[in-house]
Amino acid sequence: MTTGNTTESSQDPSNEQERDARLRDAVAGSLPSTIADLSALVRIPSVSWSAFDPTNVQRSAEAVAELARETGAFDTVEIKRAPIGNGAELGQPAVLARRAPRNGRPTVLLYAHHDVQPPGDDAHWDSPPFEPTVRDERIYGRGAADDKAGVMAHIASIRALTNVLGTDFDLGLVLFIEGEEEFGSRSFANFLEQNAETLAADVIIVADSDNWDDATPALTVGLRGNVTFRLTVRTLEHASHSGMFGGAVPDAMLATVTLLATLWDADGAVAVDGLTSRDAETPAYDEAQLRSEAGLPEGVSPIGRGSILSRLWSQPAITITGIDAPSVANASNTLIPEVSVRVSARIAPGQDAADAYSALEAHLLANAPFGARLSIDDVDQGNPFLVDTSGWAVAEVKQAMADAWGVEPLETGIGGSIPFVADLVRTFPEAQILVTGVEDPHSRAHSPNESLHLGVFHKAILTEALFLGRLSSRVAPAAADED
Repeated sequence: MTTGNTTESSQDPSNEQERDARLRDAVAGSLPSTIADLSALVRIPSVSWSAFDPTNVQRSAEAVAELARETGAFDTVEIKRAPIGNGAELGQPAVLARRAPRNGRPTVLLYAHHDVQPPGDDAHWDSPPFEPTVRDERIYGRGAADDKAGVMAHIASIRALTNVLGTDFDLGLVLFIEGEEEFGSRSFANFLEQNAETLAADVIIVADSDNWDDATPALTVGLRGNVTFRLTVRTLEHASHSGMFGGAVPDAMLATVTLLATLWDADGAVAVDGLTSRDAETPAYDEAQLRSEAGLPEGVSPIGRGSILSRLWSQPAITITGIDAPSVANASNTLIPEVSVRVSARIAPGQDAADAYSALEAHLLANAPFGARLSIDDVDQGNPFLVDTSGWAVAEVKQAMADAWGVEPLETGIGGSIPFVADLVRTFPEAQILVTGVEDPHSRAHSPNESLHLGVFHKAILTEALFLGRLSSRVAPAAADED
């Protein structure tokens, strides 16, 4: 590996211009086949959640590994697993490929994930979730954006690189395509530890974020963390007749609704002592843009306080993402003895996830109404992250973005979480982290009708191809000094 600011190798600038032009042509010329390969990946329902068929995640890993082999760029391509925690259970399969650097060139690790979220109710999709469908410059399907487009952005940029330079280039490359990001990356830390030598790199590109819009690129520099858990509220030993005992006996639904309401104040802002916010400047972003991107109809007001982007990027948020209780169709006139809900909290950059969990737990226990009995399990935690923007790789990738998009990129935060970034930093403290992406505000990742804007896809691929091509002809100062 090499570190520090990159230095030009002795090369005619006109050759660099020619290389960049050929990379542009290669990316554009192969775009139809890239979209076809993306479509093939989308057709594999690689949901990594435990309730879904794991053979589909294995199929997806095998398909990605074959795509990596076909580039001819790697010395090794493997499908690997690591244990979850300290147990014997293995995580989902990941693809790991590497080529060694030569002549003082840096090594770039390209990360994405090939697993996807569950599709939800097919009735909410305008086309089948695992049948990729192109409409109005967008390709629809589960994983079309998050994050099989990230996978294909890496593959396509490597294809363009080999098309222009051949397979005998000096840049070091690592391809790491995870198989369980949507299920909490539960074996991620162990995977890093077991494969640290293979994964070691100077620059890590995490292609799992979004752009400002379909015409403006973004480099994500702030990520919220997350704390999720199942909360179970019990008030009765068994169900009882609601007519006979209602009005005197608290049912679990009443207790749950009352308890959950304490998590927010009248403005909808989080009201949990111990959850912190971060002060940071944000770009202009008004309520009309929020309504358009989030699908917030007129008459329904936004929640929280402060600038809208500070609420999305720099303040905590709490969402109830699931509930286990009798359905309306199965409702009977009974007092429900027990209700479980899934609590998903987003944590502002600067706060440790463990501290945030402790604050949430303390709040719930202190506010349990009617003496309700609470239990919390199935806890996941991920720390937030702030990117160090002082390194040479940030300047390089921002220039590549500007050249590929024709517009200067913005540095943005993101309301979502990529918890494993903290693991990457802990394992590779000297590596520079670049959080990029292929999504735009209308991609609807995790939601019905998830989609990818094909123009954004093209420009994201070109950005990465230009970045890799330029690094292939540069050496770091330490290596340059030795020469």
